Amino acid sequence: MFQKGDYIVYGSSGVCEVEEIGPMDITGITKGKLYYTLSPFYSNGSRIYTPVDNDKIVMRSILSKEEAMELIEQIPEIEPLWVNDEKKREELYQQRIKTCSAVEWVKIIKTLFLRRKSRLDNGKQLASVDERYLKIAEDSLYGELAIVLGMKKEEVEPFIYDHINELALV
Repeated sequence: MFQKGDYIVYGSSGVCEVEEIGPMDITGITKGKLYYTLSPFYSNGSRIYTPVDNDKIVMRSILSKEEAMELIEQIPEIEPLWVNDEKKREELYQQRIKTCSAVEWVKIIKTLFLRRKSRLDNGKQLASVDERYLKIAEDSLYGELAIVLGMKKEEVEPFIYDHINELALV
């Protein structure tokens, strides 16, 4: 169980702070059942109420700083995803996004960076479905890493590139 003040990843809502843990006094809700009151980090003023025992939406602790740096160092070795069928590719992206796994987000980002390059080389744009999943994966990954590493979300991508380039020189 998470504690008040913990930062967690809550499904597609991304990083949230656990503000409260306790029963809810609302008609139609089981008395005595514990709920988290979550505050999405990147959505000011929003609140999410979810049962502590919710198993329908992924809830996990955010990465530690050490885990975040390990992930960044592993990025060059993480394999992209390849599916030629458009419908299956979208299904695969959906499945991987729903895992809320930072490694899966990296796979999607790497896949779509390579796909974008290939399409641009052939005079084509990245498909809108690919753009959508690239944005979701980047927002999810960079949002979590920004909090963990104590930086702004827009600083994360350059930080990753710089760190990977430094490792390549060693």
